[in-house]
Amino acid sequence: MPLFGGKNKDSTKKTKKDDKPPSVEDKYILKELLGTGAFSEVRLAESKEHEGQMFAVKIIDKKALKGKEDSLENEIKVLRRFSESTKRTGTCTDSSEETTWLTHPNIVQLLETFEDKHKVYLVMELVTGGELFDRIVEKGSYTEKDASDLIRQVLEAVDYMHEQGVVHRDLKPENLLYYSPDEDSKIMISDFGLSKMEDSGIMATACGTPGYVAPEVLAQKPYGKAVDVWSIGVISYILLCGYPPFYDENDANLFAQILKGEFDFDSPYWDDISDSAKDFIKQLMCVDVDKRYTCRQALAHPWISGNAASNKNIHGTVSEQLKKNFAKSRWKQAYHATAVIRQMQRMRLGGVGVGMAASSNSHN
Repeated sequence: MPLFGGKNKDSTKKTKKDDKPPSVEDKYILKELLGTGAFSEVRLAESKEHEGQMFAVKIIDKKALKGKEDSLENEIKVLRRFSESTKRTGTCTDSSEETTWLTHPNIVQLLETFEDKHKVYLVMELVTGGELFDRIVEKGSYTEKDASDLIRQVLEAVDYMHEQGVVHRDLKPENLLYYSPDEDSKIMISDFGLSKMEDSGIMATACGTPGYVAPEVLAQKPYGKAVDVWSIGVISYILLCGYPPFYDENDANLFAQILKGEFDFDSPYWDDISDSAKDFIKQLMCVDVDKRYTCRQALAHPWISGNAASNKNIHGTVSEQLKKNFAKSRWKQAYHATAVIRQMQRMRLGGVGVGMAASSNSHN
């Protein structure tokens, strides 16, 4: 869809010469601010046509985005791919017309887009249940079974994405949101700014968030869908102990750990965790891409599909570690591997030591 001066497919269809394309304000009442990012803000919006029907509108400032338009084009392209058929039948068509795509219950839906001179507006499904770690900390009880159920939903959504030829490339806890505040709410995958169509050529760009990024990305090798599986392995690890598998204040040391796939199941934090859970994590965080599980294989693992996940309450340990290791202010400062790798290369070239300060320009 051509943005940034191009015509908006949604809002200019069959308009007369003098007709002005509908604006976001024509269809929605923009309400309070829900959140802000580097290039955008998200506002609550109410449909004018259906009173009481609420949505989230991501408002992107074109000026702030200058030079990074591709990222937005890409996010919209990917979201359209997962949202297109909501307006139709919800099934794929086999006709030669533009393909429509199945929607997925665990992927945040894009409903429509608007554009004016200064801003782009993405009208999206409203997700109100909050972030993954916040919810776990607030729970009174939390078990391996709960973690297994969360990871199963993520695997199903990512398997679906992979089937459609899309690699997310930035799976991390902040991009996993609860749909609603309900106790049994489903989990939703959001933020497709770094997602990539696999058919758009070999992927070799270093991107993602260092603690969750696969070794082949850091090694600057061509990579594919397996990078998402690695990230799900890292998330699974954190969900069972409350701290990351790879950590070092020095980024070069952190990268060295990831490249070797060096992680432990430390005592006492892992003493009550089942062997099945540990095996599941090892299969996902396997440095050898050819031996690493696919989403489909991971879904068939007894820890996900069988009764291997323990029902023992591990809330005390996990929530205590989550609070210690993932304080809000820290995990909001996600930084991307690209900048760090560039910095490492510069330091190596200049013969400087590779200890670095983390950049905090979080992807929005």
